[in-house]
Amino acid sequence: MMARQPHESRKMPNAAVRMTVNGIDLEVLRRGSGPPLVILHGLDSIDPRSPYLDLLGRDFEIIAPSSPGFGNSPRPDDFDTVYDLIHVHLAAIQALPYAKVALLGFSFGGWLAAEIAASCGDRLSKLILVDPLGIKIGDRETRDILDFFNVNPAIVKRARWHDEKNAPDYDAMTDEEIVIRARNWESLCRYAWQPFMYNPQLSRWLGAIQVPTLVLWGASDGVVKPDYGRAYAGLIPGARFELIEAAGHHPEIERPEDFVERVAAFLKE
Repeated sequence: MMARQPHESRKMPNAAVRMTVNGIDLEVLRRGSGPPLVILHGLDSIDPRSPYLDLLGRDFEIIAPSSPGFGNSPRPDDFDTVYDLIHVHLAAIQALPYAKVALLGFSFGGWLAAEIAASCGDRLSKLILVDPLGIKIGDRETRDILDFFNVNPAIVKRARWHDEKNAPDYDAMTDEEIVIRARNWESLCRYAWQPFMYNPQLSRWLGAIQVPTLVLWGASDGVVKPDYGRAYAGLIPGARFELIEAAGHHPEIERPEDFVERVAAFLKE
């Protein structure tokens, strides 16, 4: 079980603790203090320097594991499906010393969070999905999710960001950061290549989610557009859908203050 060190990341912003779940080693970012908030990262592992983390950490204890194969979490050789990730994150939540936690998922992590809430939500107090992937809303010929592995990188960049100046500067990254980013994308491809970034059954089971749910969406998201988000929220009983203006697929990065204000207000209701 992971030792509680809520202020570790404030003293060492690039450091993380380790957690072992069913023999699987996970890197876990810890920050802040208050009611527990588990965060599942999106297409990339979480950058510990992101301003939204310190803003959220003023009111909540953040527990953000890197999925196996992402960040500095090793991937077991036989670990290669979305359901492996769902099970390890569910086991991590169950190992925490809390009766219930709030769960927040970004993008790919939003898909995982929705699956967890639909299948075993008794340990959750609230659910926040931020531009989540995971469902198919159109017909077979309709591309709901941008195929970011098979289109021009410039198109992907425009789709992910409202203002491309907010995109990561790869030239400024250290060698270690570049290696981690490459591992993240290799793992994402391994877990969710086919079918591409969705579970054909998930739409049917979102109706089983019983916890209060907030679905946040960047108004300029071109990876999964706001209409996809509205359809997603419409499948979850009582879910609230909110747009964040001047933000693409990563509103927590482009509009951190607005993002944290929405999240904090929902969690404090």
